Amino acid sequence: MAGNLTFTMIKPTAVKNNHTGDILKMINDAGFKIIAMKYTRLAPERAELFYAVHKGKPFFERLVSFMCSGPIVAAILEKENAVEDFRKLIGSTNPEKAEEGTVRKRYATSMTENAVHGSDSDENANIEADFFFSKLERY
Repeated sequence: MAGNLTFTMIKPTAVKNNHTGDILKMINDAGFKIIAMKYTRLAPERAELFYAVHKGKPFFERLVSFMCSGPIVAAILEKENAVEDFRKLIGSTNPEKAEEGTVRKRYATSMTENAVHGSDSDENANIEADFFFSKLERY
């Protein structure tokens, strides 16, 4: 059974380019409810921990550096079938291959700077949400 929560981050370049409001509007318009949200900046140790699954890959250091380069917006989203529906909304990791109208097609500048993160499974959505938010920060 599909879960009703997913996790997202609006990445530094999208925040710097003032796309936060537009991306949040797309999220709301797609029927997601924001149940937790914060504007923060990742320290290198936290970014390395969050992306530990990619440690040892050629892009790991570049990804960590990018994710620490400016503030992010982290959020937990609620909707039936949240992970799958959000993955459709954001589009392919590579914005050149993303479908028209998706977040990444509209706001990503490259594959590395792809505007948003979205959980890839119900299990990871819960892990990622717990990484950023305590139960008391969810409404």
